[in-house]
Amino acid sequence: MSWEKEVNELARIRELAKKQGGEDAVKAQHDKGRLSVRERLDRLLDQNSFKEHGSLAGAATRNDAGTLTDFTPANYVTGLGKINGRQVAVGGEDFTLKGGSPNAAGLRKSVYAEEMALNYKVPLVRLLEGGGGSVASGKGQQGPVGSPVYEKPRFQSISKLMSIAPVASAAVGPVAGFPAARFAASHFSVMTKEISQVLIAGPALVSRALDVNLSKEELGGVAVHARNGVCSNIAKDEDDAFQQIRQFLSYLPTNVWELSAKTPCDDPVDRCEDKLLDIVPRNRRQPFDMRKIIKFTVDTGSFFEMHKSYGPSLITAFARLNGQAVGVIGNDCRYYAGAMSASAAEKTRKFIELCDLFHLPILNFVDEPGFMIGPDSEKAGTIRYGTSAVAAAVLSVVPWATIVVKKAFGVAAAAHFSDDGYVLAWPSAEMGALPVEGGVAVAFRRQIAEAEDPDAKRAELEAELAAKQSPLPRGESFSVHDVIDPRETRPLLCEWLNWVTPSLEALKGPVTFGFRP
Repeated sequence: MSWEKEVNELARIRELAKKQGGEDAVKAQHDKGRLSVRERLDRLLDQNSFKEHGSLAGAATRNDAGTLTDFTPANYVTGLGKINGRQVAVGGEDFTLKGGSPNAAGLRKSVYAEEMALNYKVPLVRLLEGGGGSVASGKGQQGPVGSPVYEKPRFQSISKLMSIAPVASAAVGPVAGFPAARFAASHFSVMTKEISQVLIAGPALVSRALDVNLSKEELGGVAVHARNGVCSNIAKDEDDAFQQIRQFLSYLPTNVWELSAKTPCDDPVDRCEDKLLDIVPRNRRQPFDMRKIIKFTVDTGSFFEMHKSYGPSLITAFARLNGQAVGVIGNDCRYYAGAMSASAAEKTRKFIELCDLFHLPILNFVDEPGFMIGPDSEKAGTIRYGTSAVAAAVLSVVPWATIVVKKAFGVAAAAHFSDDGYVLAWPSAEMGALPVEGGVAVAFRRQIAEAEDPDAKRAELEAELAAKQSPLPRGESFSVHDVIDPRETRPLLCEWLNWVTPSLEALKGPVTFGFRP
């Protein structure tokens, strides 16, 4: 009358599933410098928090008596776990079986991971290593072909999820086809140096179709995707990738119906950093380090930058201010003098929308000379992408604080100010329609050309107009909320954040525009 036989078979299947592709396949994975999917889950998640779903999914072989003789598990492992005590959905390909190319059960589980995160309204973390479908899988196939017409599109769940809960993905090996699309469909994506590549198609297919012969690294390595915006960050190894995912999630709420948790902070809110007083040089042509300004202002050690190599003239990062998560935007004058290129504009727009989606206030440190100019900029469609960034800023729903550190010129400057934002200016700030140098060159071209000493005349006019762009008259005219001692920046921003925090409660819930990769 006992069910012991069936229970023993369950235990046997679970035991075989945990062997993955077998000892030799796992060893081969280790020899390539890569972990197995189960090892990755153990390192990513809080200890003993993983609860697997579908541990029996796979293909069993039985003899005529119905006794189990062999079992091939699904090559996708998924379930629920915890990161820093918070529930998340997780999943990843098992490269030791079919090189991660999904078997039937593996494909179902990969889609289920997204459905699970959507149903429970929790963050989703993917550990990606594998290829998409294979033509060999259809060889000799009999019976129904393709998916039924009533089946939901595979990308429906993830598209909905990206407007509800955080999605983070790590490429921890070669990723091609459908998994590559999953990598792109993330709020945060990280690639591991040397061992990961993200590819629409691999070298063999590219060679056959285009007669172009490149390695996986040349086609889709970190050097490619860090600069085109496909990956947010680069990790030195898998453990670093997992740590970056944990840090990314720490700034965000579980879903859009919640607010980001405030953490204890021992960095004094009234800290005034003396180094800010002379960090911006008086020589207008001399660059400075905007990241230092940001780090001197936000909570010590809380600065987490994303997309550093993509659109490098603009900085986008998360940080904390008195323990509260904020989004940070800043210009880096060491690239194109901080000008907004097409890629920088797209990066800025997506970051603003990400902060809107998860209700994070935005700090904007401005040194904006305008849109990038020239033939390459025109070919890249900079004005279109730039106008989109401006629209995202003026339609943003979260509180903004704008600190004009140096330049704020032209239409591009509008991407640094929101409706009803808090605006502070440093004494070094310059604001107007055009930078002085460009404006003088255009407006006084003939006068300079006819001068006895054109260079001296140009310098004289530039100095005269630069004085008129001082922020002090703007402060006197109440065109900014205040002109401040740079050392006051942190205390004033902490005070501002206390004012606006109660308004975040009204923002809970989905945004009307959703979020797209």
